[in-house]
This record gives sequence, structure tokens and C-alpha cells, in this order.
Amino acid sequence: MSNVIDAAVVALNEKLAGFADGTAKFVIEDEGAIIVDAGGARAGDDDADVTLTANRETFEGLLDGSVNPTMAYMTGKLAIDGNIGLAMKLGSALS
Repeated sequence: MSNVIDAAVVALNEKLAGFADGTAKFVIEDEGAIIVDAGGARAGDDDADVTLTANRETFEGLLDGSVNPTMAYMTGKLAIDGNIGLAMKLGSALS
């Protein structure tokens, strides 16, 4: 597992602790995938209600607040596949 995924799991567990609205997958291009659900964040590539895909720079910006999730989506830096409502809840939780 990559150091990027390890660090992202820690950050997501801090920001999204107890996220019980569904299952989300974050795919970080060339690094791997993270699953977030009621059990917390963990490395994994399971099926999810929504999948958010971004490169490493965009994903790190989402975590540190320097990248707005809506703007990233509108400019094509963040791809969303699945439940858009759940993606919006995640975006709010990350902000």
C-alpha cells in the first residue's frame, strides 16, 4: 500500500468519523482506493454507492481544504460515479 493511501486513510478517519450515510470510494489515480462507510476509512476497492476519482494533488487539496469539491467537479478535476447526493454530503463533510 502506498504512503499516500496510508496518510489519506488517517485524514479521512479524522474528518469523516462515523459517516453513516452510505459507502463511498475515493480512487486516487496511480495510488489506489479508499473505502469510507460507517466503520470508517480503510484501504480497499470494494463496491460503493459513489466513487470519487481524482489525481493525488486534487485529492490532497480536498483533504486540506485548499480545493473546493464542487469546483473540482465542475472543472473536471474530480469525477463522480454513482449517488451524487452522497457525493455532496461528502464534499460538505470535507470542507
